[in-house]
Amino acid sequence: MKYTLKDRVNDETSFIMKGAKDIMWAEESVFYQIYPLGFCGAPQKNDGVLVPRIRKVMDWIPHIKSLCADAVYFSPVFASDTHGYDTRDFRRIDCRLGENADFRDVCDALHQNGIRVVLDGVFHHVGRGFWAFLDVLEKKWDSPYKDWFYINFDGDSPYRDGFWYEGWEGHYELVKLNLYNPTVVEYLLNCVGRWIDEFGIDGLRLDVAYMLNEDFMRRLRAYCDGKKPEFVLIGEMIHGDYNRITADGLLHSVTNYECYKGLYSAFNSMNLFEIAHSLGRQFGPEPWTLYRGKHLMNFADNHDVTRIASILNDEKQIYPLYGVLFAMPGIPCLYYGSEWGAKGEKHEGDSALRPCFDAPVENELTTFIERLAKVKTESRALNYGDYKNITIQNKNLLFERHCDHETVFVAVNAENAPCSIDARGEYKAVDFLTGEISDIHGRVELPPYGVKYLKLV
Repeated sequence: MKYTLKDRVNDETSFIMKGAKDIMWAEESVFYQIYPLGFCGAPQKNDGVLVPRIRKVMDWIPHIKSLCADAVYFSPVFASDTHGYDTRDFRRIDCRLGENADFRDVCDALHQNGIRVVLDGVFHHVGRGFWAFLDVLEKKWDSPYKDWFYINFDGDSPYRDGFWYEGWEGHYELVKLNLYNPTVVEYLLNCVGRWIDEFGIDGLRLDVAYMLNEDFMRRLRAYCDGKKPEFVLIGEMIHGDYNRITADGLLHSVTNYECYKGLYSAFNSMNLFEIAHSLGRQFGPEPWTLYRGKHLMNFADNHDVTRIASILNDEKQIYPLYGVLFAMPGIPCLYYGSEWGAKGEKHEGDSALRPCFDAPVENELTTFIERLAKVKTESRALNYGDYKNITIQNKNLLFERHCDHETVFVAVNAENAPCSIDARGEYKAVDFLTGEISDIHGRVELPPYGVKYLKLV
């Protein structure tokens, strides 16, 4: 039976769990990131051959649902020269992945299974094969698109084009777009509107959002709010003040690179003070904390960095690390393959980080993450609660999440030995992960690499 636009609208309505204006669906979600070109085993360079590889995603839907992930974030899917971030055409799916109809079928299947779709919005730059830049290469001064880019006809590029242009951080295969040009902005907004209409997408992750101008982001936010009110915008921020682009009228969220680094570094150095202090600095009870009330996107790894299973000195620490990830304030995002401990190192090149897997793997780690994700999505305290450190030790950590009438103690043990953590009081609690009810007499006992989510009763 064909999945119609009416069906899609009905599904969208059923997704909305809260009526409050400022509550976004993403705040209660678990994201699953797929890098399509790698995931689907596409050639590294665009060979011009049409192959509907993107349909492979549909085979993974049961696995994605088992992880309680209710949003898939796709790295670039549109026609590009090589890796996806060098776009040729924002209106066509990359032929290495298939046609627009193939991707529409994938999006429809995800929506039918209650899974939202978020795309990579690569608006800072395009590839040298981008149709408007090709026109400039051909016509030079006479191109009507010369002002779409930052071009100087008195210079020359490393490609000997007869003119200089600005690339992204010196990478001349990535041509910087002029986002102060109203025609460029209108073109990009029109493309986003087409993606919403054609694919029913639910949000965007904005590539290099830290380099996008504020006026463009405000235009994009206003356009998306008008087009689809629950549309989410998440910006890539690798440094700086996250408040700069998550203020009113800008983006809803950003990538939390500070805590990404804090997570693996804290475990590798056996110094959980690092991640605890980062979380306290960002979300703690003090009035000066930076991002309290905001839902940043949290991750252990992604398509740009070494896999968490490869970067940890002690591979068993991956369990308490994910225990922190799913319990800290924000939106957890899993990178495909990392849920079963897949490895990949940055120095081996992009292909090592973006591989093709024949099928998902189920193992002990996958089962553990499934439990964490289920608890996270169902707990009001873990979705919206305040954050407070209770006890911080080098190898052990206990923090509190509290919202309304629900209080959850999160306890993790980073070492290969049992530990006892000071709980600062007497409590009765149920472990969300096991269902066990116990009395806490001033201390929480943990096995080696143990994790407990204790709901106080």
